[in-house]
Amino acid sequence: MRMLVFTACLIAGPAMADVDTAVTKDILPAFARFGEETEALVNSALVDCRPAALRPAFQETFDAWIAISPFQFGPLADRGRNLAIALWPDNGDMVGKTVVGLVAAKDPAVDSESGFAKVTVAGRGLFALERLLYDETLSDYGRNDYACHLTLAIAADLNRVARDMNAEWPGHAKSLTTAGAAGNEVYPDKSAAREALFTALFTGLDFTKTQRLSRPMGTFEAPRPDLAEARRSGRSMRNVVLSLKALRQLAMDLATGPVPRSEAAFDVAIGYAEGLDDPDMSGAADPTGRLKLEILQQKIARIQDAVAAEIGADLGTASQ
Repeated sequence: MRMLVFTACLIAGPAMADVDTAVTKDILPAFARFGEETEALVNSALVDCRPAALRPAFQETFDAWIAISPFQFGPLADRGRNLAIALWPDNGDMVGKTVVGLVAAKDPAVDSESGFAKVTVAGRGLFALERLLYDETLSDYGRNDYACHLTLAIAADLNRVARDMNAEWPGHAKSLTTAGAAGNEVYPDKSAAREALFTALFTGLDFTKTQRLSRPMGTFEAPRPDLAEARRSGRSMRNVVLSLKALRQLAMDLATGPVPRSEAAFDVAIGYAEGLDDPDMSGAADPTGRLKLEILQQKIARIQDAVAAEIGADLGTASQ
C-alpha cells in the first residue's frame, strides 16, 4: 500500500522541488567527504594497518558511506561501485568466505591497484575491511602479515572508487540541475530529476526499515541479530541514526515549503533511535528488544507517510 502511495505522489500535480539545493548541499559535499575519509583511511593504513590503529579511520569512512548510500544512481551505481563499497545484505556470508580465502591463499592481487580492482566485490569494501579489523579469527595480525597488506589494498581500492566517483559527479550534477534542457539525455525533463531524488529519499527510508531493522529482527520465533548490518564493528544502530539524519536533510532540501509533519516524524524517529542502548541490535534476540525495533519501524513508516504527503505531492511529470 505504501508503495502505491509513493507511486501516486510521482504523478501528482506539478511543483518544483529544489533539486539544485539537494545537489549542492547534500550530494556533492557528501561524496567529497567520502573521498576525504577514504584518503585518510589509506594514510592511516600506511602508518599502521593493524586493527587497533585503523579502526577510528574505518569508523569515519563508514559514517561517510552512510551519507552517500541513498544515492543509488549515477556515479555510485555505475560499474557496480555501490557493491564494491558495501556488499550488504550479504546472503550466504560471501564476504567472510572470500576474505578468509584471500588470506589463506595470500592472493597476490593485493600487490597492485589494477589487480585488486578485479577481485570480487565480496573481498573488497567496508564489510571485507570490517572482518579484518573486528573478527576475532582474522584481526590478530602483525605489520608484516598478509592480512595487513590486504587491509591496505582494500583501503586504497575504496579511495580509488571515491576518486572516480568524484571525478564524474560534476557532470552528473549538471545533468540533474539542467534537467529538461536541450541535449540532456540523462534527465530529459525536470520531473525525472525530481523523481530520482525523491526515490533516493523514499527508498532510503524503506531500506532502513526493511533491511537494517527487519533482518536482525527475523521472526518472533527465530530472531537473527547475527544478520545486523556492521554488528562486528558495533555500529548497527549508528547506521540507522546516521541514515535518518542524512535523509532528513535531503527531505528538507527537497521541500518547496513548510513540511511540519515530515520534520516532526524525522525528529521523533531519530530521538527514539538515539535513545536505544543497542548498538549491534543484539537486543533483537529478546522480546523487549524486538518490540523496541518494531516501534522504530513504525516511526519510520510515519516518516514515509509524511514525506509522501508533504514532499512527494509536489513532484509531477509536467515540465516547468
